[in-house]
Amino acid sequence: MRNYRTRQGEIDLIMRDGQTLVFVEVRHRGHGSFADGIDSVDIFKQRKLAAAAQHYLAKQVPGQADACRFDVVSLGQRIEWVQDAFTLDQIY
Repeated sequence: MRNYRTRQGEIDLIMRDGQTLVFVEVRHRGHGSFADGIDSVDIFKQRKLAAAAQHYLAKQVPGQADACRFDVVSLGQRIEWVQDAFTLDQIY
């Protein structure tokens, strides 16, 4: 699924990795940007992503996923994919 939107925020991609539900934030930074896409997902963005993910999970069938994680994909001069970029314990 792509672009799940709520009042809490937006999730770019929702995917599965086995039984794990993966919420993916995709960032694009053009040439000359001061920070790469990974660094641009600060604590405030992480909290918005977490709130949107909790909204999504509340609407799903219980037991649909054993676990979930947050990944960040950065598109720029090179493509970077950071699995488990942050956890809920880190942001609350």
